[in-house]
Amino acid sequence: MKYYLPQPVETISLKVESSLVWEVILGIAGYTHTKLRHTFDLDEKWISEQDSMPTSLIKHLKVIEETNFWYALIMLQNKLSSSSVQDFLNRLLEIPIDCFYETLLPYKNRNTEPIRKATAIEHHRSELFEKYATYFDTHDYLAEYVRVLGHYSHQEIYDLLNNTLVEWYKWVSQQEEWEKWTQALAFEQKQYRSLDITNPIDQIEQITGGIKYHPEPSVWTVKLIPHVSYRPWVLEKRTPDTKLFFYPLKEEYLMEPGVPSNELIRGHKALGDELRLKLLYQLLKGPLSLQELSVQFNTSKTTLHHQLSILKAAKFIRVDKGIYSVNLTQINAFSGQLTQYLGVHI
Repeated sequence: MKYYLPQPVETISLKVESSLVWEVILGIAGYTHTKLRHTFDLDEKWISEQDSMPTSLIKHLKVIEETNFWYALIMLQNKLSSSSVQDFLNRLLEIPIDCFYETLLPYKNRNTEPIRKATAIEHHRSELFEKYATYFDTHDYLAEYVRVLGHYSHQEIYDLLNNTLVEWYKWVSQQEEWEKWTQALAFEQKQYRSLDITNPIDQIEQITGGIKYHPEPSVWTVKLIPHVSYRPWVLEKRTPDTKLFFYPLKEEYLMEPGVPSNELIRGHKALGDELRLKLLYQLLKGPLSLQELSVQFNTSKTTLHHQLSILKAAKFIRVDKGIYSVNLTQINAFSGQLTQYLGVHI
């Protein structure tokens, strides 16, 4: 009798990747995302510091905003994984032109890959960019981004990305918080140098504070990239074989000693009520709708909705299509946040 050993199960490769280049690029992306920028933690600071920006940087950022070429910077850094701005620029010069365009063109699906690759190879034909753009017509910005790529020369794109990256870095690195940010980002990466590759889905949720990743066809690498500039938002991007999650750096890394984080304050306020604690206890037994909770607690939906919104703001629970469930990752991490804040005093 022959015995066949089972083939090893393939799983995704997972890593936390942090660098000054990523933070510079996400700063450019955040600053030029004018529709959402008012919700960013750094928006007020950016506004107050605008007068210190060189005129040339303001001009470059305006073009980045109009073209969405911040997306190009993200795609290039994903390919290069540069540790410094100078390394990024040096390696960018070495990329063959067809590879440059293939990196910049967004991935749609397996069916459109031949069109994407053909467009990259024949990058001098603007009509190919127009054709490929039609596959993104329902997207907020990618259709126009692809069309614009076809109207800029390789040299024009390189010069714009080069100048914007260098000038933004010079400007942002002069900010008093820059050193603190870079140290915190380096610590975050070091903390997750060793990962549990046997259970990457749980690792992703734990590291990012709640992102639930559902495996996608052809994606073999997942990069988790902590950031300050895009806080409090999570940004998701993908290439043909890689998924990128840009997750906000934990607030406690950025706080001065003795100053509690907003997350810590929100959490304790959420737990400081008998009804909210009972709701949390009940949801730990399983997900429930607002109607089901209303029946169980003999309380109006309006009252419960208010209490649940407080628990949700503290990230202790989630709601999906009207069904409430607990966020075990946040609950388990919360006591550790208190211990970290109190430090040597306990």
